[in-house]
Amino acid sequence: MRRADRLFQIVMALRRRTFITAAQLAELCEVSERTVYRDIRDLERSGVPILGEAGVGYRLRPGFDLPPLMFTEDEIEALVLGARMVQRFSDPELSRAAQKVIDKAHAVVPDNVKARLDDTRMFAMRFSPLAGSEHLGALRNAIVDRHRVEVAYRDKHDVPTQRRLCPLGLYFWGATWTLGAWCDLRQAHRNFRLDRIADVTVLADAFPDTAPYTLDDYVRTMRERDRITPGYP
Repeated sequence: MRRADRLFQIVMALRRRTFITAAQLAELCEVSERTVYRDIRDLERSGVPILGEAGVGYRLRPGFDLPPLMFTEDEIEALVLGARMVQRFSDPELSRAAQKVIDKAHAVVPDNVKARLDDTRMFAMRFSPLAGSEHLGALRNAIVDRHRVEVAYRDKHDVPTQRRLCPLGLYFWGATWTLGAWCDLRQAHRNFRLDRIADVTVLADAFPDTAPYTLDDYVRTMRERDRITPGYP
């Protein structure tokens, strides 16, 4: 669980109960009590009025509530269209997450905004599977975990090659996804079209968050080459 999600879950637990112990929060969030104590301190510093202390228990100050989640009609359309695009053009895990975003918004917005949420007539259509999208999940996770990947790739001349990459970012160009990465073979930043990747293996080998293995380094290289368009290694 991401730290931001854990903090949100702690606040939700405090809202639901009049009193909850650090041990109960630790079990709920699947972390240590020491982590809960640190999270409670951070929430207090950010302005959440938590009453109690370590070893006793916690509750929210009576009358406190989170600010309401409000959207304008244009924001609702942007939310729904964005979620629908994610559902059509990404991997199954992100597709499910996009639907959960809409469900969560539906649960908290006022009734007059719910009508716009339900009746939005903006769609993202795709009539056939997007080539290469089956690799999105593995590559997304590798980017987050900063793990190298090995890919079976065919270049623009249809020549097969094995590449060992440090994946840095994924870009969608309307017809295909492109992976921006550091290529160990070429010792340079390269772009790889996902529709030319036959197989992806995520390796246990992690790469550091230092030059040249950062997204900023990749973007800088592409700008210098004037290649912020789908490129070919």
